[in-house]
Amino acid sequence: MDTPDETLATAAADGDRAAFATLVHRHYDRIHGLAWRLTGSRTEAEDLAQDICAALPSKLRHWRGEAKFTTWLYRVVVNAAHDLRRRQATRSRAALGWGDWELARQDEIATQAEAQDWLAQAMTRLPPELRDTVALVLGEEMTQAEAGLVLGLSEGTIAWRMSEVKKRLRAMAREDAT
Repeated sequence: MDTPDETLATAAADGDRAAFATLVHRHYDRIHGLAWRLTGSRTEAEDLAQDICAALPSKLRHWRGEAKFTTWLYRVVVNAAHDLRRRQATRSRAALGWGDWELARQDEIATQAEAQDWLAQAMTRLPPELRDTVALVLGEEMTQAEAGLVLGLSEGTIAWRMSEVKKRLRAMAREDAT
């Protein structure tokens, strides 16, 4: 029988390299998949997943086992994606004037639309909090309650966000069709 993630995480936090390797092997695809859905870029997702795995030994020392390991791990990925977005926004604003930054962002969105299918492109136009929510509920197939645990929100807030995502995607589809 497979060792539970929580047991492996406790052992890895205590320095057990084999337990850490098992956790990474077991969950790397999950980390990468969520990172891709959060960033909209395979390259950024690969970099983010590698950065998360490199930082995971020190992060595991702070894991308290109050939630399922996968819930905790999803929170680590979401936080890492938020940090990446903040760094990118700061660099973009520092390098360009505000108006230029907006134009550069619109050009980037247009380029992504050519490279990815419509839904992936539309997801990048959603605010980060909606993108995070839909990545967990639809991408990771979590229940709204599970996504709420990861994001630290109520199930009702997650339900509202999913409703908002549907409304915005419909509006984007109408806008793109014209």
